[in-house]
Amino acid sequence: MKDKIRDNGPNSAVYGLGFIGALVYYISTATSFGTGVLGVLKALVWPAFLVYEAFSKLGA
Repeated sequence: MKDKIRDNGPNSAVYGLGFIGALVYYISTATSFGTGVLGVLKALVWPAFLVYEAFSKLGA
């Protein structure tokens, strides 16, 4: 049973810390309730923004 369980602890920790950081950033810069809600949604998908910006800077 133990060999079927995958250990994704470090990846989850990085995503979790990134989520908290993005959440704090987007909420602190929100000027209204609507932008705060949008900030929460953006914090959930921050890796997509990161990859998009990286690819656009690399010219891919």
